[in-house]
Amino acid sequence: MTKIDIFSGFLGAGKTTLIKKLLQEALDASKVVLIENEFGEIGIDGGFLKEAGVEIKEMNSGCICCSLVGDFGSSLKEVIETYHPERILIEPSGVGKLSDVMKAVQNVDTDAEVELNSAVVVVDANKCKMYAKNFGEFFLNQIEHAGTVILSRTADISESKLNTALDIIREHNDKATVITTPWEELDGKKILETIENAKDLEAELMAEVAKLHDEHHHDHHHDHCGHDHDHDGHDHSDHDHDGHDHSAHDHDHDGHDHSGHDHHDHEEHDHDHHDGHDHHEHGEECTCGCHDHDHHHHHADDIFASWGFETPAAYTKEELEHILEALEDEKQYGSILRAKGMVPAGDGTWLNFDYVPGEGNVRTGAAEVTGKICVIGAQLNEENLGTLFRR
Repeated sequence: MTKIDIFSGFLGAGKTTLIKKLLQEALDASKVVLIENEFGEIGIDGGFLKEAGVEIKEMNSGCICCSLVGDFGSSLKEVIETYHPERILIEPSGVGKLSDVMKAVQNVDTDAEVELNSAVVVVDANKCKMYAKNFGEFFLNQIEHAGTVILSRTADISESKLNTALDIIREHNDKATVITTPWEELDGKKILETIENAKDLEAELMAEVAKLHDEHHHDHHHDHCGHDHDHDGHDHSDHDHDGHDHSAHDHDHDGHDHSGHDHHDHEEHDHDHHDGHDHHEHGEECTCGCHDHDHHHHHADDIFASWGFETPAAYTKEELEHILEALEDEKQYGSILRAKGMVPAGDGTWLNFDYVPGEGNVRTGAAEVTGKICVIGAQLNEENLGTLFRR
């Protein structure tokens, strides 16, 4: 199987720098082919090997670098069948449409097993607004079709300018993962892990809560409920959230590499799962509605909601400790069962926090690609949570 990763972005955004970082820190370069493609009509007259339309260069890292011209599909097929690489990195022309490159990759006629693994766009955070205004069709096409948007030159950018760039990206693609942390603070393996969506914070926390919920419900059923429930043969320990398996990343791209980020729109769900029961405080009787005889039909993600967001904003340890203490107030925020986050501290370091009822923890952690905050619970007051976390 050959994985194909496309790294698009306007000229000067930093595509080549990013690819070099990945080759040096995250990939076995000897098993990678890098394709620099002047996609479309650009470069066809450049003195390349006309027979195959492929020019080969050996890079110092051992990575083979190709320039494809002419018929992109047949040239790509030639590279795949000649070198059988584990991975192909495609760096298209800065003015090419990402959707066109993706379509060409998906339509390549070869007997080899090929997978469009990811579509990445590198965006200069300082020039995002200007490019969106002046080169809308091409620039926004790249954002719209990307599974991961990697912002470059964020080290010295103002918070307002960074937020403007994020607003533009989210307006045109609300599912892509956005990397906002300066590259020098990140290892190439962390960036590659993010591109391939190895970790979904919401799915991770929801799985934890689901497991606790099922164990609690099982014990409560046997020890307290006194009812002979028929569980319809369902194994509630393995949750398929909204039909998606968040642990398996075999994506059907359909022209889009959204990297599995199909988060629940919780505002559309009715999370009033107590069915008229009083809302219990932590530590009292079961808050899961166990006395409702039909409750065994519900998966945990039907009962509990998740709320969270990605942010480049910095938080102090004291501020996070105050926030975690405040989450105990059910009247203000809802019944919080789990909260977790990784955020910058504003001094070059990062803070990780965890919360379960009655216990919060804040500690120094490794740099992440962007700040992430996630809260899982029942009857969440999202407006108050947004105020508490300064969203």
